[in-house]
Amino acid sequence: MRDISIARFPAASLALAMVIAGTVGAFVTESGQHPVTVVFWRCVFGSLFLAAWCLLRGYLPDRTLSPSRLALAALGGVCMVLSWTAFFAGFAMTSIATTTIVYHVQPFFVVLIGVVFLKERISLDQLLWMLGAFVGVALAAGLVATHGHADAKWALGIALTLGAALLYAVATILAKGLGQQRAEITVLCQTLVGVVLLAPFADIGHPIAPPSWGWLAGIGILHTGIAYVLMNSAFPRLTTPVIGILTFIYPVVAIIIDWALYGHPLGPAQAAGMALIALASLGVRLGWRFPMRRVSAA
Repeated sequence: MRDISIARFPAASLALAMVIAGTVGAFVTESGQHPVTVVFWRCVFGSLFLAAWCLLRGYLPDRTLSPSRLALAALGGVCMVLSWTAFFAGFAMTSIATTTIVYHVQPFFVVLIGVVFLKERISLDQLLWMLGAFVGVALAAGLVATHGHADAKWALGIALTLGAALLYAVATILAKGLGQQRAEITVLCQTLVGVVLLAPFADIGHPIAPPSWGWLAGIGILHTGIAYVLMNSAFPRLTTPVIGILTFIYPVVAIIIDWALYGHPLGPAQAAGMALIALASLGVRLGWRFPMRRVSAA
């Protein structure tokens, strides 16, 4: 099978993947299911799609899968599944827009994990960008607003979202240890782990309305299958600046959907927080240095 637009138009493929990802909050909300049940069915439908994709593309059977790689992928799968569950739980406690914005501090947790556990070095510029990002989280979370959002339920939703971002960062670090293993195989391992891990806790026996099945299947096929294939196929063909910019299509789409469908407009403080997180993320990814540091160095 020949590659379609994924190989020829990687920027368009990544942009489409980000648009799809930005709709996940609406799919979760419209399904009307508990976050654990949503993630379980996400893993079921995602596994079916990815298994079929990998077989059709000739990625399976993968003879490079050793017991150590499978164990590492399984551990990453546990982190990813717990991250999805916490992330989805945050939607109902805060809002789709707020949860999505706060979730985008993942890159800074990757840096922190590298510093604390992998003994990687961090520059003063990176530290300043990280501080700016977490100020952005405080603004995006509504902690400085006066509209009364920051109650106990809201705070719990923010805490769950930050926990989800941390778990996603751990899964990202673990995935780096898999070397050149295809991303589709890695995600397939993660979704299979999710099926086994969540089966005892998902409300499988409870009847699900027919419309909800469409939303659940969409989360598995669109957001876990198609979006991941598009993203992972585009990443090697794009530069870091392009990836950094296109990634923020995801929260912008989520913000628009939350406002248009659920009547949750973004306040000035939250908009400022989103802008600060985006700026800080680009600063870290692209190695931007603060002007005052360049002047002092000169």
